[in-house]
Amino acid sequence: MSATDAASTLKGRAHLEPLPFSALKGWDEDDHAAAFQAFLRSCRSLEAQSSELRPAQKPHAGLLAVCRKALSAGSSLSKDEARRFFEAHFQPYSIVPASGEGFLTGYYEPEFQGSREKTAIYSVPLLARPDDLVTIPQGETLPGLEAGLQAARRLPNGYEPYPDRAAIESGALGSRAKALVYVREPGEAFIIHVQGSTRIRLTDGSVMRVAYAGRNGHPYTSIGRLLVERGEMDLESMTLEKLMGWLKDHPEPARELMRRNRSYIFFREADELSPQDGPIGGAGIPLVPGRSLAVDRSLWAYGLPFWLEGQLPLSLESAEPLQRLMIAQDTGSAIVGPARGDFFFGSGEAAGTRAGLLRHATRFVVLQPKARS
Repeated sequence: MSATDAASTLKGRAHLEPLPFSALKGWDEDDHAAAFQAFLRSCRSLEAQSSELRPAQKPHAGLLAVCRKALSAGSSLSKDEARRFFEAHFQPYSIVPASGEGFLTGYYEPEFQGSREKTAIYSVPLLARPDDLVTIPQGETLPGLEAGLQAARRLPNGYEPYPDRAAIESGALGSRAKALVYVREPGEAFIIHVQGSTRIRLTDGSVMRVAYAGRNGHPYTSIGRLLVERGEMDLESMTLEKLMGWLKDHPEPARELMRRNRSYIFFREADELSPQDGPIGGAGIPLVPGRSLAVDRSLWAYGLPFWLEGQLPLSLESAEPLQRLMIAQDTGSAIVGPARGDFFFGSGEAAGTRAGLLRHATRFVVLQPKARS
């Protein structure tokens, strides 16, 4: 996507303001070599025309041309060499949304205990993708379905909306509800749905990687926001641990609350991933902690670099400046808007704590390929 294409796609939602790199606060101090490694990961996928897990905007020819130059440059660029590469081939544009400031949240790959077999302790399933689920490409629809649904149920004579979360949990899939693995608490399964992937430490001590395989197509609703609206928690002190604690301590209200989010996620076992790999993102490649960004896939192409300026929380009481080059490699149902992103923190409890604290206004700058690239 070129700057002209982006401006057309964003019409009425945001406008782009060209900037010099000198206007990016902290640009010279960032680890551009780390960003370049993440960019190369995207470039290899784009060059190979690999399938995207959740298709986004098609990459513009200019981005593909820059990727070819990056691949020919090799993977051993120093920080300064990588910085000069980005400066030579990209033009920064500040994204100025019509609705006000940009907004950044965080996400992570959780780790939970689980079992491949249902037991008295492990009884809550993560389901495999059913064979009657049809994913509807971005911007398209199917006969007889309302616009905006992103999946459908295939019938002998057509399609119908796929069952929502409440219906699925009540048995609407019948024999098509095939469990991959079982976890302990409904709240744990819900968090895995929100994050889209997990590591499950099984009863034999081995670790199972679980990845996104599809969704029922219904809109996502934040239960954290609903709890704040109900006065159960306040936004400033909400953490992932507090949310999960509330879900565990209030099983009946939690069940009703979680069903307010009609979106439901299906999974697959990602046995191709090594322990060092991040989970698979929407672009179909493993994510890079601290460098992978989830964006609105209806507006942006995977592989585009984004510069972020804001605050990165360390705890409830402290934060550090966020001045970092990220690469668009993922998407999410809640990530909607031109200056809206989700910062991937990594895997495990510590990453989850920081991810749950990030709900900050942030400046978004997209790096578009220069015309001569």
